Amino acid sequence: MSTSLNPFEGGNPAELSWQERALCAETDPEAFFPEKGGSTREAKRVCLSCDVRSECLDYALAHDERFGIWGGLSERERRRLKRRHA
Repeated sequence: MSTSLNPFEGGNPAELSWQERALCAETDPEAFFPEKGGSTREAKRVCLSCDVRSECLDYALAHDERFGIWGGLSERERRRLKRRHA
């Protein structure tokens, strides 16, 4: 049995259609999941230019993504955002 690392696998195709237009799909995925203490600068730079940044962030917030850069925000930044809007 294999385990996929693709966070989108098995999701609703209509809900995930934005990912086909995501700039991160054209870059090194490792940049979006840095080691603890690693730089997030490259991933956030890509996100700033991405047309689906808001959809990506919405997805991460709705699915409580705990790892990686989503919509230009780290897990800590997403937690703060959720607390402010709670």
